[in-house]
Amino acid sequence: MDIQKRFLTTMNRCYAASHIVVGGQTRLLLATEGEGPCLAWSGADFEDEHVVWDGPGGTMSIVPIEGTDGEFLAVQKFFKMFQWDEAKIVHVRPVTGGYRVSDLLHLPYIHRFDLLPVGDRHHFIGCTLSTHKDSKEDWSHPGQVWVGEYTGPGALQPTLLKDGLTKNHGYSRLHRPEGWCSLVTCEQGAFEITPPALPGAAWSVRQFMDWPISDIAAIDIDGDGELEFATIEPFHGAHFRIYKRRGEGYEMIFEHPEVSDFYHVVVGTTLRGQPVFIGGCRRGRQQLFYVHARRRAPLELQAVLIDEGVGPSNVHVVHEPGRDVIVAANREKAEAALYFVH
Repeated sequence: MDIQKRFLTTMNRCYAASHIVVGGQTRLLLATEGEGPCLAWSGADFEDEHVVWDGPGGTMSIVPIEGTDGEFLAVQKFFKMFQWDEAKIVHVRPVTGGYRVSDLLHLPYIHRFDLLPVGDRHHFIGCTLSTHKDSKEDWSHPGQVWVGEYTGPGALQPTLLKDGLTKNHGYSRLHRPEGWCSLVTCEQGAFEITPPALPGAAWSVRQFMDWPISDIAAIDIDGDGELEFATIEPFHGAHFRIYKRRGEGYEMIFEHPEVSDFYHVVVGTTLRGQPVFIGGCRRGRQQLFYVHARRRAPLELQAVLIDEGVGPSNVHVVHEPGRDVIVAANREKAEAALYFVH
């Protein structure tokens, strides 16, 4: 694969990355977790930059609303050192000449969330990192998972699904043959959470790992029909690992050779049709890399360096004809960047 980097802009504490489609055209989104903006880029090679909002900032997650013309939800005001009581979710709609931003849900300590499609309905799942903190090191008030049906702006009233999740940090979306589900990770392990197939039915919660995990993603990296799971361990941890299902448990089949605090990126995706895990670390060599199956029989996984000295917080991948685009929030270098994969 040929990977070419393009610098977009300097952004202090660049953190969240996503994309929307407006009028059939892709717009890339990057936002800061500090006080500051969310910016968008459009055009054939994303050369056109404009402002979505100037503030307040504190953006942890950005989630497009499927079936709309570029509407999305995002976290704001999660930007103090540990007192995230003001955190909220806003609804954003592209309009002529800009964007209309309106409050949707005040949910203290909301960190990750998603809208899972089931038929023509959208199921909301929101994960709070904690419920209260007296200091940065205080984890005595565990996080929670909230769920509900999203029916449009101003109509979100979630209910508590699960609590007792200490350092409730990790989230990724996973597509099973029967539909979409969520992977949620914390000190207690990893949980698969599935929305109801029918209106009024219950959500299901299944724990499948039982050790401290900061973040997780899944993909069938070796093409054998079974998912592999990449994890960051423990919270903001020093290890990037990949597991394969063996009987009733999981066997670690890969560990990134660099052991360094603050791994933060783990994404299961494809690059030029090849299944990979993308990883990144905010300390040490501050690498952005991908892991692929160099050989499948016997299985050999290999890490390939994409960039170094950038300290990514999150990445998002857009698949286009003839290329893939890695949208990178390189927080420690204070930059928004693209990596074009051919």
